[in-house]
Amino acid sequence: SATLTPPCFSLPATMLAPRTLSRSLLLKGRPAVATRTRLRAHSSAALDDHDAGETAQMTMVAAINDALRVALRSDPTAVVFGEDVGFGGVFRCTMGLRDEFGTERVLNMPINEQGLIGFGIGLSAVGGTAIAEVQFADYIFPAMDQICNEAAKFRYRSGAEFDVGGLTIRAPANAVGHGGHYHSQSPEAYFAHTPGLKVVYPRDAYTAKGLLLACIRDRNPCLFFEPKILYRSSVGEVPVGDYELPIGKAEVLREGTDVTCVAWGAQVHTMLKACERAEADGVSVEAIDLATIAPWDLHTIRDSVKKTGRLLVTHEAPLTAGFGAEIAASIQEHCFEYLEAPIARITGADTPFPLAFEKIYLPDELKVYDALVKTARF
Repeated sequence: SATLTPPCFSLPATMLAPRTLSRSLLLKGRPAVATRTRLRAHSSAALDDHDAGETAQMTMVAAINDALRVALRSDPTAVVFGEDVGFGGVFRCTMGLRDEFGTERVLNMPINEQGLIGFGIGLSAVGGTAIAEVQFADYIFPAMDQICNEAAKFRYRSGAEFDVGGLTIRAPANAVGHGGHYHSQSPEAYFAHTPGLKVVYPRDAYTAKGLLLACIRDRNPCLFFEPKILYRSSVGEVPVGDYELPIGKAEVLREGTDVTCVAWGAQVHTMLKACERAEADGVSVEAIDLATIAPWDLHTIRDSVKKTGRLLVTHEAPLTAGFGAEIAASIQEHCFEYLEAPIARITGADTPFPLAFEKIYLPDELKVYDALVKTARF
């Protein structure tokens, strides 16, 4: 087994000192703009329900960086580790953390995904907060045994005597425009099939920080997939303080009466553009960000479908056994008498992720729009 038990860390008092509010937030390589107070988030959700005081404009990279900083500052047992994280990581999400918190709490790891997840299992098993970074979600597969056979089952096999709930695994996922088949995959369905794991997808900078902090503090092992195409394209108002968003709760981003449409991660933005096109054709779409793949929010989607009578699910992962199939099967079971049309799925193709044909492969705005109109007019 690659499960390791790390030594106890002796943390200098300076690592635990509160951080001042003046800091660089990595907004496209420059400090963030001046902070504002009680502004709305980049997403459709207001900050009113999760008000954390001051806000600042942040990219998703900056929001994730800030969440990690909050976690390290507020939890003396927290350790961030992964390939190149000491230098900021390939996407610069951990920039500056090693300088601030030291080499005992921000660790570069060898190119060995099984080993680094095993290290995280060992650290969390002895009470630590382990925050692992897998450089790309495509590289997570060598660690499947550690994640699915060790982390997911740790509490169950010990009769709840032990757990590795302090483990969070971050991984950049989804297409980026030029990643090809080894830097573009969306592996959420593999892990949703494994009881004992939580699987989360943010859609913007605001949800990235709130959901990441929730994952880090949740007492179950969590996988946090970050849509890498949004790292710098998603810019919005994010609380500079400490806040969490609920795991397992979907969000209705726009209300509608004709069709319910569900997406997560980067695909949420594609869905919203398609909804606007459909509205111009007289089709009213209720758009929902699932946000959490496991445990997923059946109730919000069920209630919406009972109102609209129609459902479309869209995701980047391939069609066959994609998580959309689980949603479709559950809604058919719970809403059969309410359905006015077959449940539609607009997804990636059942092929390896292509480089030259990425635009053909992806479920783009026009594909989703076309399916929305067809479903509404069935």
